[in-house]
Amino acid sequence: MSVRDRLAQAARADGDSLVAIALRLLARRSETPPGDTNAVADEVVAILADTPSIEVERHRGADHVMNLVMRLSGGQPGRRLILNGHLDTFPLGSRAAWSASPDGEVRDGRLYGLGISDMKGGLAAILFALIHLAAHREALQGEVVATFAGDEETMGVLGSKLLLDTVPHARGDAMISADAGSPRVLRFGEKGMIWLKLTARGRSAHAAHVHRGESAIEKLVDAIAALRAVRDLPVDAPPRVLDAIAASSQVSEVLSGAGESDVLRRVTITFGTISGGRLPNLIADHAEATADIRLPVGITVAEVEREIVRLAALHDVGVEITRRYEPSWTDPEHAIIRLLSANCAALLGSVPAVTMRVGASDARHYRGAGVPTVVCGPTAYNMGGADEHVVVDELVALGAIFALTAFDYLNG
Repeated sequence: MSVRDRLAQAARADGDSLVAIALRLLARRSETPPGDTNAVADEVVAILADTPSIEVERHRGADHVMNLVMRLSGGQPGRRLILNGHLDTFPLGSRAAWSASPDGEVRDGRLYGLGISDMKGGLAAILFALIHLAAHREALQGEVVATFAGDEETMGVLGSKLLLDTVPHARGDAMISADAGSPRVLRFGEKGMIWLKLTARGRSAHAAHVHRGESAIEKLVDAIAALRAVRDLPVDAPPRVLDAIAASSQVSEVLSGAGESDVLRRVTITFGTISGGRLPNLIADHAEATADIRLPVGITVAEVEREIVRLAALHDVGVEITRRYEPSWTDPEHAIIRLLSANCAALLGSVPAVTMRVGASDARHYRGAGVPTVVCGPTAYNMGGADEHVVVDELVALGAIFALTAFDYLNG
């Protein structure tokens, strides 16, 4: 039996240990806020204590933000594959809304817990893969490095971005992110984003004397109506991206909802908050709104910002950009995506779709650093809400998929 066959056999027969790892991670809360990842990082270190061939490094982003880098070197030089995840989770919300324990519970083939899909299940699958690969490290050409970021829910500056900027071996020849998604839909890119605040100023007066005032709220409402036009901005996406979205739509939209493929191709804008005025009978002298804009591949942040500023100025409304990043993508035919797809198909029985991602992840930091990247995590159920869970059989398969893809990529 080949080394690869032994690896596959051992990983597929060891599902209970993967579930046990996930339960250990769930028992260590790491909600944002406050975003303290020290305890869960300590648990990761303890999980790997019996596998000394995996070198573990701590890299602190802030007092409450602990990042980990775990390095498994093979018997021969070669490529470096990064497996990435984040340690922080959404907050619990209402405990009373949960029927299962948010600290981890297995029931009816499902694994429940706060952050199990986003993304302690993915972390467990990575740790499981590392442990099984360590048993065959002499057969590996190159190394596998896992980067666990302590700061993703707040955009990753103190997490993955810090590791990429300060730890040379946090970069690799390719990266797999185990963030929430599905092993049946591999994501090779994601939309960019702009967060902005609109501010309108007027002149206050009593509502009985409208001729003396100028309404900031009306200015703001007019500007909001005008800004909806950014949804129609022209997008010049590469044919490979458009073809992949079209080819994957029937599969991806079953999981992500009808209309996802259209959203991936165009600019979207959502107005999240609006406030202004003081009393019903006073003309408002101040009003504010916030908006989230998502950019597909084929248009830049600068192009969209220019149009935002132009449209807002027509209505005498100020614009402050509070957060921005460009859309990013990896060639859907890249070797890491092809190998990952083949292993997903072999272990799950169907060829996965390959398309873009509507949401944000730390994958953008790696693509920005020139590292080809794909997202493949457990299918999320009730992510961010009560009774968040994943399917145990799929999670176990994911651990084996990561181990075999790493082996194939390094030895290919």
